[in-house]
Amino acid sequence: MRYLFSMAWHSAWNRRFTLGLTLLSIALSVTLLLGVERIRHDARQAFAQSVSGTDLVIGARTSPVQLMLYSVFHIGEATNNIHWQAYQEIAANPTVAWSIPISLGDSHRGFPVLGTHAGYFEHFHYGNRQSLTFETGKPFDGVFDTVIGSEVAASLGYHPGDHIVLTHGAGGLTGQDHNDKPFVVTGILAPTGTPVDRTVHVSLEAIEAIHLDWQGGARMPGFEIPAEYVRKFDLTPKSVTAILIGLKSRAGVFRMQRLVNDYADEPLLAVLPGVALDQLWQVVGAAEHAFLAVSAMVVVVGLCGLVAVILASLNERRRELAIIRSVGARPADIFVLLTAEGVFITLSGILLGIALLYGISAAMAPLIQGHFGIAITPRPVSLDELWLIAAIIGVSLLASLVPGYGAYRMSLADGLTPRI
Repeated sequence: MRYLFSMAWHSAWNRRFTLGLTLLSIALSVTLLLGVERIRHDARQAFAQSVSGTDLVIGARTSPVQLMLYSVFHIGEATNNIHWQAYQEIAANPTVAWSIPISLGDSHRGFPVLGTHAGYFEHFHYGNRQSLTFETGKPFDGVFDTVIGSEVAASLGYHPGDHIVLTHGAGGLTGQDHNDKPFVVTGILAPTGTPVDRTVHVSLEAIEAIHLDWQGGARMPGFEIPAEYVRKFDLTPKSVTAILIGLKSRAGVFRMQRLVNDYADEPLLAVLPGVALDQLWQVVGAAEHAFLAVSAMVVVVGLCGLVAVILASLNERRRELAIIRSVGARPADIFVLLTAEGVFITLSGILLGIALLYGISAAMAPLIQGHFGIAITPRPVSLDELWLIAAIIGVSLLASLVPGYGAYRMSLADGLTPRI
């Protein structure tokens, strides 16, 4: 049997160009499949860590998914706001270590505007409890200061010191700009791969200031308060859209959640971010299975190419196989030889694919982390990936049985008799 594999190796070397292309196609297919699996896993991790270190997200009573959509991803609108007094009572609870009030509703050239206080830059975390950092500049200090996300700065070409104008609402209507009260960019946040990158951050006082001469969603006719006079007014917020809180001890999170949900003065909802994000992923993460299925089909196509190449070479190798038979090889030996050849090429393609995956992961990790917030690091093959590899080997074994069976049926006379 040993000499058979030696002859098979020399035969494969003579067909190295064709088999090399087949091996490369399998390697690329495996790289794509395992790459999609890793991105799928890491994207889910990044999605679940869009907000990290926050024990509860509080908003007006609605569904947990909707609350997370507008409070964390700034998509959609709240059913109602939270009165400022309710926020103060929640923030003053002895179990609360810190709180971040959030006010939403305005925009700037399609990007959402978020009103908050300076504690946002200290207590808001993402990923693996990573803190927000400034790429350049500093947090807002004055009423008309703003800190913008990295994507806002990159898309609109802003730098610290630039002036911008906010828009009332989503900006779909003309005449809704707060152009009488421009803001100055004081800082630009480093990329996070989260909705923070697409957000314009201002103070809660700024949200009140730009709406002093507005009522019912429209500017008061014939009445205008210049920017230099807004500090003469009480800029204490009347309400906020949502609240992020961190507790002194996570053991009290369910007690605090019940306290908020049973709040008597107004209907509120407190959700655990991790639980709500898992529910949200079930809605928006359905595409991950489609990507995995497409990658699996690519692998199947690669294996079909392998079978086609071996089958196509059978006619050219008829005399070679007949000679092998003539020196004592049994039909079963030929069957094993051709099957082993297909499996060997697949195994080589898998190893090359894993090596390519490691190289691409190392090269692309900083780019993917910076632009999409997905942390992809070279790591050992996981159990789920081992199952995928085992499935590929199993399918390749079944596929290799086809040319093996074709060679098995070749008779000695068929191989030695010249065809006219």
